[in-house]
Amino acid sequence: MKNNVNKISIVIPVYNEMESIEELNSNIITTFSNLNSKNNDFYEFEIIYVNDGSHDKSLNILNRLARNNDNITVIDFIRNYGQTAAMSAGFDQAKGDIIVPMDGDLQNDPDDIFNLVQKIKEGFDVVSGWRKDRKDKGMSRILPSKIANYLISKISGVQLHDYGCSLKAYKKDLIKDVNLYGEMHRFIPIYIAWQGGSVAEIVVKHNPRKYGETKYGINRTTKVIADILLLKYIENYSTNPIHLFGGLALANFFLSFVGIILMIYFKYWGNKSFIETPLPQVVVLLLLTGILALFMGFIAEILMRTYFETQHKKPYKIRNILKSSTN
Repeated sequence: MKNNVNKISIVIPVYNEMESIEELNSNIITTFSNLNSKNNDFYEFEIIYVNDGSHDKSLNILNRLARNNDNITVIDFIRNYGQTAAMSAGFDQAKGDIIVPMDGDLQNDPDDIFNLVQKIKEGFDVVSGWRKDRKDKGMSRILPSKIANYLISKISGVQLHDYGCSLKAYKKDLIKDVNLYGEMHRFIPIYIAWQGGSVAEIVVKHNPRKYGETKYGINRTTKVIADILLLKYIENYSTNPIHLFGGLALANFFLSFVGIILMIYFKYWGNKSFIETPLPQVVVLLLLTGILALFMGFIAEILMRTYFETQHKKPYKIRNILKSSTN
């Protein structure tokens, strides 16, 4: 008799992957069959495929698999929205206690799902895969990815080697309220870490691409960096934007004051009139920039308060409230 039942949801975005789908589906089913035959725990699973606007025969194959298997759900987008939107739709439909997204191109290995889940069961909220031995082209894929991962770690303060690896595991109750935009799916570990959650990373296998070319390319690197900067702003300043804009305004006011001092110095000790240097224009520019930044801060502060107060939202989340038993 099995000791525990583990409910796992596998979320797979699919975009023109008709050659890979059936093999991947078979591999996942075989993986869980082997797990349930070798372990004391029972692994109940569902596979959620999200057809992200494929224009090959991917949808036909997915629909056929779903008709023949109660564990399979197919979500069909009306057009291509991107990997983040596909994962978000899959997360919304997931019924498992643990959600494991993965790629649909056979480069992720389903055998690693067990290791991710075991790490979650150790008490972590998120477990991120690390493609340490990555099977991609060095200059066009691996090098830009390493640079992006380094920058993201520095900006976020969360040290992971491979943010771009789709193969991760999440506790569902921690991501059910996470809204994903842009390329934000790769930043879920950062978001949860900033909220006080625990994040782990394990090495996972990475297979060479067997069919076709990558559909979600490295040209997203600049978008990824822009998204992490936005996420950093939201985390640090969404509830007090005046701190950012006010600081920018004060910096401009200070620099304009320095410019005025320099103008006076050159006028009386440097034998240069005000119009012989660009300092008057610079001072005026800095003053105007400071005033604009200050008013932008006021507007952002009003918008933030309106957002929270009209929707009765709180700018914080409570994990638990401990009260004395005498109360």
